[in-house]
Amino acid sequence: MSSILRPLLLRLARAGVFSPVWSARIGEEWIRNAARLWQVSTDDVAALWARMQEQFPDADAGDVRPYETGLRYSDAKDHHVIAAGLARRARSGLPRVPAVFVMTWNLKDFNRPEMRRAGLDVFDPDRLLAQWWARSPEIIRTALAATAGDVAALGREGEPLATTLHRERLYRLRTLVTQPGPDDASA
Repeated sequence: MSSILRPLLLRLARAGVFSPVWSARIGEEWIRNAARLWQVSTDDVAALWARMQEQFPDADAGDVRPYETGLRYSDAKDHHVIAAGLARRARSGLPRVPAVFVMTWNLKDFNRPEMRRAGLDVFDPDRLLAQWWARSPEIIRTALAATAGDVAALGREGEPLATTLHRERLYRLRTLVTQPGPDDASA
């Protein structure tokens, strides 16, 4: 996830829109890949990961290896991601099993029929944000209001939110954010 999308998602998680789930292996991969993509030290990214762990102590699904058993059709390198969702759901302790999904831009790595058989689904971030918009538009608007600060923190000049959302490939969300609301209609 980018340096724009990640903080947006974390703000939404803090607002209760969703509960993040990850594993130690997901963290290790994220630290390694983010450091390479962002051209920063792994120590810097590891510090971000530590802050995420502190903010969301229940997000770590623990040992997910037993939940990888039986996964065959999704990319083997991503079985641990599916397993994290399965582990969280199995260990939720809730009377009603929570909905669990994988959010990724790499949809091709996840076999939808296999995921559905396991009771999971997979969405790209734009589709998921659009679904959440239908339930919580004001919460998402509030979280998006801080995006200008995320852009500035990257050393980029200010830009309209629609431009940022387009750059982040959040086309559905951009459309939802920029369409006139009922209060905007002229009399």
